[in-house]
Amino acid sequence: KEYIRSLFDLWNNALATGDSAIVAQRYTQDATLLPTLSDRLRNDSASIQDYFDNFLSKKPTGRILEGYVQIQEPTWAQDNGIYEFTMGVDGSIVRARYTFIYQRQQNGEW
Repeated sequence: KEYIRSLFDLWNNALATGDSAIVAQRYTQDATLLPTLSDRLRNDSASIQDYFDNFLSKKPTGRILEGYVQIQEPTWAQDNGIYEFTMGVDGSIVRARYTFIYQRQQNGEW
């Protein structure tokens, strides 16, 4: 469970690069993103990257406040709960619910 939770750090580190292409690479080709700051569903790489173009302009730093990890061996895991982002451009804080679904790849990586 700790390993699954640590995958959030990889995603948060991708945010810190400020590069929407790097963040979008953290999602599978068939991923669905329900964005924190948008009411538009994103379900392909181009629309996911488009969302992060705007989101990253706010210079967000995320942290999980409360979460629950479920591992459904051998192929997937889920981490859901409440997280918040501090926006570096103005110091505002956005709190939201989250769900990350992780799929084990053929090479064994999540």
